[in-house]
Amino acid sequence: KFIPYPIVVGFTSGIALTIFSTQINDFLGLGLTDVPSDFLSKWGVYLSNIANIDLPTLGVGVVSLLIIILTPMISKKLPGSLIAIIIVTAAVYLLKATFPEIAVETIGDRFGNLPTDIPQPKGFELSMNTINILLPSAFTIAILCAIESLLSATVADGVTGSHTNSNTELIGQGIANVVVPFFGGIPVTGAIARTMTNITNGGRTPVAGIIHTVVLLLIFLFLMPLINMVPMACLAAVLIVVSYNMSGWRTVVGIFKSPKSDISVLLVTFLLTVIFDLTIAIEIGLLLAIILFLRRVMENTQIKVYSEQLDVAEGTDATTHEVLDVSHGVEVYEIDGPFFFGVATKFDEMMRSTLGSKPIVRIIRMRKVPFIDATAVHNLEILIKSSQSDNIHIVLSGVNQQVRQVLLKAGIDTMIGEDHICDNISRAVVMANRIADKHRARHHDA
Repeated sequence: KFIPYPIVVGFTSGIALTIFSTQINDFLGLGLTDVPSDFLSKWGVYLSNIANIDLPTLGVGVVSLLIIILTPMISKKLPGSLIAIIIVTAAVYLLKATFPEIAVETIGDRFGNLPTDIPQPKGFELSMNTINILLPSAFTIAILCAIESLLSATVADGVTGSHTNSNTELIGQGIANVVVPFFGGIPVTGAIARTMTNITNGGRTPVAGIIHTVVLLLIFLFLMPLINMVPMACLAAVLIVVSYNMSGWRTVVGIFKSPKSDISVLLVTFLLTVIFDLTIAIEIGLLLAIILFLRRVMENTQIKVYSEQLDVAEGTDATTHEVLDVSHGVEVYEIDGPFFFGVATKFDEMMRSTLGSKPIVRIIRMRKVPFIDATAVHNLEILIKSSQSDNIHIVLSGVNQQVRQVLLKAGIDTMIGEDHICDNISRAVVMANRIADKHRARHHDA
């Protein structure tokens, strides 16, 4: 709910580029065994080894890519990725049997014969020492898993038009993460890459995820020797297509027509995701989005100063205009928008700039203030004290019920008098005029 769209787009595009980058070694058959994990170093190694491209491996990757791209043109219901894996795996197997000298790396070549038995459950020693060691890491991983899963769900919702139940998503993930470690598993998250692969191949409901799991289990138990034959270049082609579909480049281009603040959030999130990692990208992207949002709200909150005459209907849809005469020595300050810490500073600066001509009464009109925070209340208290030391009265006008409750809890009513917190501007102006007239009469008699 609270993660802005440019962050989701920047994060997703960054992950897409990261996935694409990790597949270049296998797609081109460079044969690199120690590829750096960070983006810039990785591409530096790729470019310095570009002369080592293995043509048969590249051919397998290109054919796989073409099958995946062309299959939807025949029928959108056909899973292009699966068809590419089956056809290309069979072709590479026959190629190796016919021409043994042609070597195209497969899963079996890379990882050896993968085990086909399910690990036995294992326990652990529960003690305060274990908890102290694991808790910080566990908490970090849990937060990261939650963010990544919900972002994965958000991306999926954006593509499919559905609405994921966040609580169900996290409860299911939590149960899985409690169970899998006993079988030697690692923490699981909703994976954007596999989610997008699922969606691009027609998956739309939770049934797709269940079938995905069941099929993987059956393959794990009965077809593992066949999985060992799948070429790495073919898998790389599948993930390159996934990364392209995930990149959402049309959405990125669309956001570049948005305000500069949204573009900057998108670019920062994208670059941090690519160059560093997704945790830093989300944290800084979200922080930047909040700061820019607060700046935008602060810029939209206006503070107006009135004296001599005030139109009650100004800024409303009312057709009848009631003009109030404001006595000499009465100034009206209207805050139009939320009165929070950013605006409180702006209001304080405006009050200081007008301290040269000291009025008798200051009316602070708050009809368009939906809420007030602790900083604004603190600034208001300072203003009241400094005004009272200069014998200036403060009258609040148009205070709604929510703001009034905050002011009463802060004791503002005892500082200025509860009668000085008025419901509407007419009452406030009448009170202020009366105070100003009494003040002038007293000085005239003196």
